[in-house]
Amino acid sequence: MTEPPTMSHMEMQKVRLSGLRTEHRDLDEAIAAMESGGRSDMLTLRRLKKRKLALKDLIAKLEDEITPDIIA
Repeated sequence: MTEPPTMSHMEMQKVRLSGLRTEHRDLDEAIAAMESGGRSDMLTLRRLKKRKLALKDLIAKLEDEITPDIIA
């Protein structure tokens, strides 16, 4: 029997990064829609912004892991 193809750690990180970027973009659109709507739930808006910021930090961390530091 043949083994199913497996992804390397780097490939898995890139897939995860792509998903996080999509979620970040979706949150950005949701926040913009809530803010432009006028009457919005401030608690929900605050939670969305907090999640978006956490995603931004996680994205930066993953990008640092994927992209090696090159000392010139």
